[in-house]
Amino acid sequence: MSPEQSRSAHPELDARYCGPLLEIESHIINCHRQIEAWFRAQWLKHPAPFYASVDLRNAGFKLAPVDTNLFPAGFNNLNHIFDPLMVQAIQAAVEHSCPKARDILIIPERHTRNMFYLESLAALVDFVELAGFGVRIGSLEPIDAPLKFELPSGRHLTQHPICRVGRRIEVDGFSPCTILLNNDLSGGRLAILDDLEQTVIPPAELGWWNRSKFEHFSIYQAITAELCALINLDPWYLTPLMRDCGHIDFLKREGEECLERQVRDLLAEIQAKYDEHEIKETPFVVIKADAGTYGMGVMTAQSPEEVTQLNRKQRTKMSTSKEGLGINRVLIQEGVHSFEKVAIHQDDQRFVAEPVIYMVDHFVVGGFYRVHTEKDINESLNSPGASFVPLPFNEACSLPAATASPDSERNRLYVYGVVARLALLAAAIEYQSITHTQETTEIPA
Repeated sequence: MSPEQSRSAHPELDARYCGPLLEIESHIINCHRQIEAWFRAQWLKHPAPFYASVDLRNAGFKLAPVDTNLFPAGFNNLNHIFDPLMVQAIQAAVEHSCPKARDILIIPERHTRNMFYLESLAALVDFVELAGFGVRIGSLEPIDAPLKFELPSGRHLTQHPICRVGRRIEVDGFSPCTILLNNDLSGGRLAILDDLEQTVIPPAELGWWNRSKFEHFSIYQAITAELCALINLDPWYLTPLMRDCGHIDFLKREGEECLERQVRDLLAEIQAKYDEHEIKETPFVVIKADAGTYGMGVMTAQSPEEVTQLNRKQRTKMSTSKEGLGINRVLIQEGVHSFEKVAIHQDDQRFVAEPVIYMVDHFVVGGFYRVHTEKDINESLNSPGASFVPLPFNEACSLPAATASPDSERNRLYVYGVVARLALLAAAIEYQSITHTQETTEIPA
């Protein structure tokens, strides 16, 4: 990925779909008291993960999440207007996990040569320090001495060798009660995190070695249906339809018939919804690795034949995800067009964009637009060449403005925050389901 920090620019939505979006936004804003009461009850039963980012797609006639990352990067791309919200949310989140915490050890990804990730890590350190905590960064690389980085932004970053001492992880004698994990564990669970007396947030069980996108979105569908029943809204407006095929091997062409059949059925289901709502666009599906991130192992299709006519290069691409993790299961998800466009150059030319919303605890703390100059409205933007534009909204949007237009800055972000929090809630329930399953399958000593 090659992001660049760009000037803020207000998004524009394709005029064809401003009407449907206004109706959806108006309905959510008018029901905000019911929505917030429902969320409050849910957070009491299902505490939120420490942090998350949610990729949204706004088609005008539909607004839905397409990915939920529980170990987010990109903190350097956030709008500084939201910094006070971020700091307060970090304080609340740490208080929930380790009330007596004074210091925090961050365990990051192994991207020591990726300046964009290191800039995000440095921004995260700044936020944690502003929240009043001492911070050190450990390194999973086999290093014997601290690694110092001078970043393009002018920030300085130091990663320290980590060591296991009994049931604790330390760096140079720094042994806090809280470890903040910023590594999504795509390569598998780390043995060094097992059986610690320190609190690890988010828990290692939420790493991609143990998560399933299909399970996550199944939970998302259920809770969104519950909320939409409460406010009398068709849940399809906020939910991507999906299918699953179980085991698949693109190189050996195992599971290909199932994949073709599920793609055909899902396209037919999407077309039926388009016909119901008089939408003239061409349906498409996104086929993505059931675990993992960084936009790897992703393809789109507008016909079932496209998934059976992949060449060798395409099959190889769909066989491996981050850190060489093999792909043996995929999520077949309704493609959501992105009719939002954002300018990233001085000539004001606008390109397809998608909002990414950030949360700490259960609070929305900002986000950015992912923009791509070479992608179309029905393609994944999470790919090399993407740029990031901080959300241009100029005020906190935790609650809507009843007297403002539904598509005002504050109300637009409020609606985005409702959908993002639904995805966050799904992740909270997902974690409870994972831990419950593990507890019930343990063999007594």
